[in-house]
Amino acid sequence: DNHPYGHGKIEPLVTFIVVGFLFISATIIVIQSIHNIRTPHEVPAPFTLLVLAVIILLKEVFYRIVAQSGKETKSTSLQADAWHHRSDAITSLMAFVGISLALWLGDGYEAADDWAALLAAGFIAYNAYLIFRPALGEIMDEHLHEDLVLEIRRIAATIEGVVDTEKCFIRKSGMRYHVDLHLVLSGSMSVRRSHELAHQLKDAIQEQLPEVADVLIHVEPAD
Repeated sequence: DNHPYGHGKIEPLVTFIVVGFLFISATIIVIQSIHNIRTPHEVPAPFTLLVLAVIILLKEVFYRIVAQSGKETKSTSLQADAWHHRSDAITSLMAFVGISLALWLGDGYEAADDWAALLAAGFIAYNAYLIFRPALGEIMDEHLHEDLVLEIRRIAATIEGVVDTEKCFIRKSGMRYHVDLHLVLSGSMSVRRSHELAHQLKDAIQEQLPEVADVLIHVEPAD
């Protein structure tokens, strides 16, 4: 098999693409807003507020549905896609506020929605970075799974014959995890018995933590 760890790394790559779209969207909003601020224009028609309200509601609903799915599956690409929906909702909300101010305050405040859009662009860019950072850590195999490490050590401590655990490295591939674990056993234990305990621990980890795709165990002597 040319891909022993599966094809899960496509997840952060998809996230990078979504983040790229978010940064491009923020840049376009900034350019368009600055152009509109420098160019006199009329206030949008009042019915625009109704259209924006519907967009805000729909996009926020989409965000919550996709974000919940991303949280349950620990999918970075779904979480990024969820923020794509929320960025649309935020942009529309800022436009709603800006247009409302322009309509309420009247002459001289025609660009209020454009200033609001600039704020929205900054918010979108900031959240795009927050999405990008963990995806970068995932593709670089950064250690981001301390809770899972503690759970694996807890499971190991329940196996009779296990003295201790040392190194525990975890890499995330898609929505699954691959574990490299150093297991400390008695130095007088036979190779066969060490092998049996290692398999027993591996089975226990995968049974209690279904998100773990594989466990590679290296046995160390305690003395």
